[in-house]
Amino acid sequence: MPLARSLSVTSLSGLDDWDEEFDHENAVLFEIAWEVANKVGGIYTVIQTKARLTAEEWGENYFLVGPYMESNVRTQVELIEPTNPALKKTIDKMNTSGCKVYFGRWLIEGGPYVVLIDVGFTAWSLDRWKSELWESCSIAVPWFDREANDAVLFGFLTAWLLGEFAAQCEESSHVVAHFHEWLAGLGLVLCRHRQLPVATIFTTHATLLGRYLCAGNVDFYNNLSEFNVDKEAGDRQIYHRYCLERAAACCAHIFTTVSQITAIEAEFLLRRKPDIITPNGLNVKKFSAMHEFQNLHAQSKARIQEFIRGHFYGHLDFNLDKCLFLFIAGRYEFSNKGADIFLESLARLNYLLRVNHSEVTVVAFFIMPARTNNFNVETLKGQAVRKQLWDTAHTVKEKFGKKLYESLLVGQLPDVSKMLDKEDFTMMKRAIFSTQRHSQPPICTHNMLDDSSDPILTSIRRIGLFNSSSDRVKVIFHPEFLSSTSPLLPMDYEEFVRGCHLGVFPSYYEPWGYTPAECTVMGIPSVSTNLSGFGCFMEEHIADPSAYGIYILDRRFRSVDESCNQLTSFLYQFCQQSRRQRIIQRNRTERLSDLLDWRYLGRYYVMARHMALAKAFPDTYCYEPQDATSTQGFRYPRPASVPPSPALSRHSSPHHSEAEDDEEEERYDEDLEAEKDRRNIRHPLSLSFRNKSSLPYPLLNGNGSLAPSSLSSAQSPASSTHSPPSSVTSPLSSISSEKN
Repeated sequence: MPLARSLSVTSLSGLDDWDEEFDHENAVLFEIAWEVANKVGGIYTVIQTKARLTAEEWGENYFLVGPYMESNVRTQVELIEPTNPALKKTIDKMNTSGCKVYFGRWLIEGGPYVVLIDVGFTAWSLDRWKSELWESCSIAVPWFDREANDAVLFGFLTAWLLGEFAAQCEESSHVVAHFHEWLAGLGLVLCRHRQLPVATIFTTHATLLGRYLCAGNVDFYNNLSEFNVDKEAGDRQIYHRYCLERAAACCAHIFTTVSQITAIEAEFLLRRKPDIITPNGLNVKKFSAMHEFQNLHAQSKARIQEFIRGHFYGHLDFNLDKCLFLFIAGRYEFSNKGADIFLESLARLNYLLRVNHSEVTVVAFFIMPARTNNFNVETLKGQAVRKQLWDTAHTVKEKFGKKLYESLLVGQLPDVSKMLDKEDFTMMKRAIFSTQRHSQPPICTHNMLDDSSDPILTSIRRIGLFNSSSDRVKVIFHPEFLSSTSPLLPMDYEEFVRGCHLGVFPSYYEPWGYTPAECTVMGIPSVSTNLSGFGCFMEEHIADPSAYGIYILDRRFRSVDESCNQLTSFLYQFCQQSRRQRIIQRNRTERLSDLLDWRYLGRYYVMARHMALAKAFPDTYCYEPQDATSTQGFRYPRPASVPPSPALSRHSSPHHSEAEDDEEEERYDEDLEAEKDRRNIRHPLSLSFRNKSSLPYPLLNGNGSLAPSSLSSAQSPASSTHSPPSSVTSPLSSISSEKN
């Protein structure tokens, strides 16, 4: 399975920002997704974090389209009158025709406009639209699939919206409609079927069939070419959904996926090669000083330690200063997310730490929502006991401090034997007795509805990790998303991630992987796989990912047992690192954050939109990708200073002196290392699109010759150093062959 290297993501910190604007006077962008102002999964994060950058580029001509969910609108959307005259006429006409369409501003960074459609209000049209779908596309949707029914309603309403908007525009506007995932894909199919003057883009963040196949424990990636996709979809009763997804992918002017590995998957399952890869990014908040995010790590770690003190009361026989916090988080897909391999590796790590008499204790958190009915009483009791101990210690401290103060006031040294009276000792003894516990600390923080059949709990019973005193690996299963209002672990997800030492995401099926990306942005090392989009992206752009705290697990060419051994090795090496080595590694990890910033990754979406415009409106827009012969990608070099792995930095003698530590400290200069890293980065692709002459690719006249405005720039030597975005197939041939 060959993976082509992305060519244009090459910029890191210290480089100038690039401009991504061009003349949008006669162009309007609609971005359609079921997760606009409606959090369901990772697509919500994509749209929410990208909105600011896109709003800056398109201004008043950018509109997000999603479903109207009253509970979400109350807290996330400010309803206002439409600002665009054509859109106002469109919404008014749809509302008078039996629809309910709302317009507002999404209260997120960038404040984009949103058009929200109440699909339930038009449910009376479902049967009629299903019949039309069958007659026009030969796709039948069963009555019992509510999600597919919503997709039908949403698709017809969005196509209605786009068609009406195009009709209401007094001047000839060039409309771009970007559809995300199969739930929104039907609108794209109808736009093409009705021959609307709309440039269409379809992005799949994960194929439906791929997710189902991987959940069935098949050797997915080694048998991609062997699957009978129609039969597999039919056997899983998702054939109608698969047809909607495949139709959208094949009908779109431009088809994109979020990673190279998903592009290969889409080629076999959806029968079309993506035209361009559009990786997912984040809004990266840079700190003015390196130590700031390290301080945030220390603060959040202290809060996790407080939870640990309560959870393990009565069995707190390990040193919290030598305790490492590992975590896995995401949807509860036991095999797809790699929770099975993580648990098996934890059992093997526990054995290694015990036989080597390690002083390190590992606490592994599983943050995966499951069906529960309430908090575990024993877990709540632990936090209550911890608070009682704290209150007792605070009371004794106040009395001790008062006596000490009075003794010093009269000029006498205190008699320590009289500082604490009998009542104080009685109070402290009662507090100590209250910490006695006759059972092991609980594994799960909640009462599970299906405890006996739960995959994580079943595996824990099999491997025998019961949080006993002899175990060096402790496990905590938190089957609920984190919240700062929780009485148990009052932290939001970002705070929790900052307080942990390592994120472990050994996914088998992960088209992109926002969880390790979020770890990287916050300077937290993580474990990913070569079957995840994030892992492949990092392998393409970093010469030695592990040196920067990005551990890539091989799940493509190794058996499950070999992958478990490799993950165990990663975890054991991480446990052997000193505190200083972990600090250095976090600094390196944080420096990679610009690779994941929308300011750089957003260029892929810019390219996709221009490719779609050139395909749909060839008389106005032309696109010719440059020949990327002068630049063959980028490899972020391995740092030359202190190695991150103890195995590589071990001293020749078992016990080294403090003088050696001081000498090694002098050899390492964080600012100097960061500057060396920056010097290895070539300047990013500059995007300045205010007019056609400033496009990062040459423009063509209608006859195919090079436009005069771009002739000089095309002949400039400097222009040849820019490389185009990562594309699976050359879009030029398909652009010239299709006229909307």
